[in-house]
Amino acid sequence: MSRISECFANLKADGQTALIPYVTAGDPEPWVTVPLLHALVDAGADIIELGVPFSDPMSDGPVIQKACERALKNDVTLQHVLDMVRQFRDKNKTTPIVLMGYDNPIEAMGYAVFAEKAAEAGVDGVLTVDSPPEESSVLRQELDKYEIDSIYLVAPTTSAERMQRIASFAKGFIYYVSIKGVTGTAALDVSEVRGKLAQLRQYTDLPLGVGFGIRDGQSAAAVSEIADAVVIGSTLVRCIEEHEKRPEALPAAVAGLLAEMRHAINARDLASA
Repeated sequence: MSRISECFANLKADGQTALIPYVTAGDPEPWVTVPLLHALVDAGADIIELGVPFSDPMSDGPVIQKACERALKNDVTLQHVLDMVRQFRDKNKTTPIVLMGYDNPIEAMGYAVFAEKAAEAGVDGVLTVDSPPEESSVLRQELDKYEIDSIYLVAPTTSAERMQRIASFAKGFIYYVSIKGVTGTAALDVSEVRGKLAQLRQYTDLPLGVGFGIRDGQSAAAVSEIADAVVIGSTLVRCIEEHEKRPEALPAAVAGLLAEMRHAINARDLASA
């Protein structure tokens, strides 16, 4: 059982919803990323999505695009991201880490080399937002060798047939994109998400995480009622941007924001028990 699967199994047994924060590695300074990851865990993160900086993050909105730009100005590469995970693992052996990004940096490193290095560093899952299952078979085969989960996206526009196909390839959990468009835009329609998740559950027993459009404790709690995991991205990255000039204060500020969402989710979970 992978760390991701074990995490979800333990949470399910306790009647809890997973909280998954996203941050971009190296933003705003490389040295702050590992302390930030530890602060997120202390604030209630169950799994962490660590963004790999990329020059053309086409699925991301302005907030995360700027985060990638800040990280790339610091010359943060995929190898640096793996080194950060390895450093995180020096103190934390249990919290799953999912690398989230685009295919180009991984392809440039080489799929086999990347999978081996990711395993050595302590990566648990990989989500390449621009690689559907049909186009990621080589990477998936390499990740499978090291029991690293291949995680895929399902969108509001995904057909039932397509859902079933994605579910047949996915491992760890499936990430449902709750709104149409890029990250950090539009408003969340929980009732619509509820219907889509019910449809998706017909094709998989994997946990379902929901991200995009979750901005505060209220929306996080509402999503926790219908999903197995709540993914928080742009809201946290916006907080990081606000502390760009004071990176030493950043871990505490971001952790405080995540802790509010953890509290709201826990209250909802307790009320639903």
